[in-house]
Amino acid sequence: MIRYHARRYYADADPEISDAAYDALLRELEELEAAFPDLVTVDSPTQRVGGSPLEEFTSVVHEAPMLSLQNTYDEGELRDFDGRVRRFLGLDDRPIDYVVELKIDGVAIALRYRDGLFTQGVTRGDGARGDDVTANLRTIRALPLSVARPGGETIPDTFEVRGEVYFPRSAFQGLNRKRAETGEKLFANPRNAAAGTLKLLDSRLVSTRPLSLFCYALVGGPGEIETHHEVLAWLRRIGLPVNPHARPAHGIGEVLAAIHRWAAERWRLDYETDGLVVKVDSLAAQETLGATAKAPRWGIAYKFETREGITQLLDIGVAVGRTGIVTPFAILSPVEILGTTIRRATLHNADEIVRLGVRVGDWVAVEKGGEVIPKVTRVLPGRRTGAEVPFVFPTDCPDCHEPLVREEGEVAVRCVNEHCPAQRRRQILHFVSRGAMEIDGLGEAVVDQILTTGLVHDVADLYHLTVDSLVPLERMGEKSASNLVAAIGRSRTRPLHALLFGLGIRHVGASVARSLAERFLTMDALAAATDEDLRGVPDVGEIVAASVRRYFARDATGVLLARLREAGVSMVEPERVGARTRPLEGKTFVLTGTLSSMTRQRASARIESLGGKISGSVSARTDFAVAGEDPGAKLERARRLGVPVLDEAALIRLLGEADPLRPSASASPDTP
Repeated sequence: MIRYHARRYYADADPEISDAAYDALLRELEELEAAFPDLVTVDSPTQRVGGSPLEEFTSVVHEAPMLSLQNTYDEGELRDFDGRVRRFLGLDDRPIDYVVELKIDGVAIALRYRDGLFTQGVTRGDGARGDDVTANLRTIRALPLSVARPGGETIPDTFEVRGEVYFPRSAFQGLNRKRAETGEKLFANPRNAAAGTLKLLDSRLVSTRPLSLFCYALVGGPGEIETHHEVLAWLRRIGLPVNPHARPAHGIGEVLAAIHRWAAERWRLDYETDGLVVKVDSLAAQETLGATAKAPRWGIAYKFETREGITQLLDIGVAVGRTGIVTPFAILSPVEILGTTIRRATLHNADEIVRLGVRVGDWVAVEKGGEVIPKVTRVLPGRRTGAEVPFVFPTDCPDCHEPLVREEGEVAVRCVNEHCPAQRRRQILHFVSRGAMEIDGLGEAVVDQILTTGLVHDVADLYHLTVDSLVPLERMGEKSASNLVAAIGRSRTRPLHALLFGLGIRHVGASVARSLAERFLTMDALAAATDEDLRGVPDVGEIVAASVRRYFARDATGVLLARLREAGVSMVEPERVGARTRPLEGKTFVLTGTLSSMTRQRASARIESLGGKISGSVSARTDFAVAGEDPGAKLERARRLGVPVLDEAALIRLLGEADPLRPSASASPDTP
């Protein structure tokens, strides 16, 4: 029972009982073991506390070399890597299935298990040999001292797992605060803290520091595993902690999309990640690709280019965005990072201020790398003088002074006053921006003036601006006014997807706006769409669908759209050339097993040519699973999830019926 609850807490991050209840169970076990010492096992949860200090670490030769991945900071080099893999495997222009994982900034280790028990842990060292840090690793509660056998699953007699030991950010800040109080030297970052902790010769001291762990590779695992994402699933099933954000990616395009997303979102995590690791999913393909003397050919690490500056936080302000979200920002003593002088940096939200423990007057670390907006990443508590002041998040909007609201389950604090001047300003700036209505000449200074003078109250008013009404504005001559009115006129013919994006519907970014426009083609059809209609659109789930329905259900939306329509704004998406020849658009297929009439690569190419998408894993959003001979575990998962399963004959019929340029597969070869 204790092992189960420990796994739920440390490996799954999904505890079922309180800390107090868990501690009570552990105390009960300790009392039982004290009364019956013969019952104590090496994998007992009580055996986490370290033993006597070591004089030195023993050097151990790795059973298989721990190679380092090639690093790149350049998307072009990532595309080159993809090209090399495809050429090596003879796949030409066909996409490769990859797995994309967060690159945890910690200490690489190898974990050895025998007969289901953890027996040894070794650092990477020089890749050929490392230090035996078994005693220190046994103190990490995320590391199971024995593995589970769910459903009687076969576990190899011996196997080795590769992973990364890391220091959670929140725990790292607490450690540095304690060190500052005792006058000890502070650790520069969580990675240094993790490495320094693992190098301690006294495991009892290690046990006081809350290190954690993610596992990402397997040496000597079950022979039936065929892909890397199946490796991760197997590790998770037997109780080892696996990062929950690993995802399959079909082709380099999906890899790059993951990079762009995590470049902006990684600050949300409670651990450091300095990039993403991209691995070929097929283990057979990995074996074919092999490795150089230094690195495997089947994987690469894309690292976010980040530079850090240290400066003083002079004050904290808040800004109201176009959707009403109130975002705190740091006002900084100027610091230069990557050739840019930084005076402000985001603090993201109220919870982030609490997590960082930041105060006005603190010395802080600021980063600006792949992200456009600088951010405060950590506080230097050792430089505090006592004059620092905690920040109190406002309860009223700083612009309209209406009460701020925080919905249950959300981190965002919002101003819900639709007439808030700050929101109107942001809404208009978004509406005229690139990718939306693209109205040149409407910068922040002009928008501020047309709002202040009352010329514009919402985006529909933009289409009633005239040269005469604009000329009196500061720095707005007749020529500039004429150019602006002309730009506004040109925006009337922008496609529906641009207008949808410009309207700023919550959760509807540029990509989702395009998908909605291409599916419904007109604003009226979209406004009448049901939840079921919306969820049938690629990239649209329950949250996005609900947001779109709420937007069109509002009376104010109907009034605004009517005024835009009266102003001559187009509400139609031009039908794409060739759209009728892509009848499988929006459908996701997963292939498993061997096809007799064509290769899986050929089948994938045919599905994609008709608009379908190929995925490497089955999920609830998979439309069809195609099962050939000797299908793998994907077939069972498809059946469990209720995904329609096609055999090879059904696939051939579907492809023939979907393609208007070729006869149905049911027709005879002589049919014209």
